[in-house]
Amino acid sequence: MKLTMQFGMKRFLAAAILLGIGCGVSAAQDPVVVSTAVAIVIQTIKPKKQSPYAKFEGTVMNANSVLITVRSKQNELAVQTFTLAEEASVKMQKVVDKGGYQYGDKVTVFYDSTTNKAYRVKGKASKPI
Repeated sequence: MKLTMQFGMKRFLAAAILLGIGCGVSAAQDPVVVSTAVAIVIQTIKPKKQSPYAKFEGTVMNANSVLITVRSKQNELAVQTFTLAEEASVKMQKVVDKGGYQYGDKVTVFYDSTTNKAYRVKGKASKPI
């Protein structure tokens, strides 16, 4: 019994040496310095306010105080006509009095996607002809 145990131990040690398992040379390790400082918050990230309206960018095809027809900036075949809400209609009337939006003016229309009603038209009107 004693003989088989010694033989088994030698086989184990030989396998451990071949596999690289064993005791390495022990040396004194440098002490690890752990910082206990608290992180300083410089500025918090605030979420952007989401507009309740969809946005449509393009060029004006036709505009008056009741509706505006706009061709899409990304797809020239996409044309949408928006009816203006009362607040936007009053502002559009002021723009029309000054000359209005002409064909080709670049605008951004903020609208309700369910009703296609424009609540704001943003863009620079060209000079009247």
